[in-house]
Amino acid sequence: MKYLYYVYQLFVAFPITIVATILTALSITICCLLGGGNTSTYYLGKWWGWIIIRAFLLPVKVEGRENITEGQSYVFIANHQGAFDIFLLYGFLGHEFKWMMKSGIKKIPFVGYACKMSKQIFVDKSGPSKVNETIEQARETLAGGTSMVVFPEGSRTYDGKMIPFKKGAFLLADELQLPVVPITINGPFKVMPRTKDWHFANWSPLRVTIHQPIYPVDKGPRNIITITRQSFDSVQSALEL
Repeated sequence: MKYLYYVYQLFVAFPITIVATILTALSITICCLLGGGNTSTYYLGKWWGWIIIRAFLLPVKVEGRENITEGQSYVFIANHQGAFDIFLLYGFLGHEFKWMMKSGIKKIPFVGYACKMSKQIFVDKSGPSKVNETIEQARETLAGGTSMVVFPEGSRTYDGKMIPFKKGAFLLADELQLPVVPITINGPFKVMPRTKDWHFANWSPLRVTIHQPIYPVDKGPRNIITITRQSFDSVQSALEL
């Protein structure tokens, strides 16, 4: 059965992924050039994520959608299990957002330019001025009422376990006094772990758990420490090891 799934990927899932990625990137770019707003580009990305997950025949279960309110700006933070995290959250979170992503994504043909045009937030650590530019862009995005998705571990896991969160997203949430919504992702590590990029995917159910928002109780270092710790504990509480 495993090898039949590999053959299916080779002749069906991979071609669909390539075509969907190019079409979505071009559509987002054209939409932005014509003055399309955040909502238009978000739904194009949502379609892209949904179609790729479906192309690989991966079942998805989302829990906790009742914990988030339409129109509310959130800082979503999630564990980073693998490449399929992107498709999963884009396709199934069900709440408009921008990504905070590594600057290296700019180099991906079609995708990088589409991300730049749609004003996704690139994390540039090449120098203090670039870091400040990243923070300012994220601040403007959140202050404008748009939500943001961040992987606060900073990179994909090597073993399925979580590593300590970096503070950047929580600093922004504290400054703007926005609720943080922890999200636990299960399954993408089994589908395509970091050590097997560009390999065939393994079939596995995918699950997204949206936890209750963590609201600021204060402002400053104490609040940042508290929401960081609570977020980590929430994500870890639903993690399947």
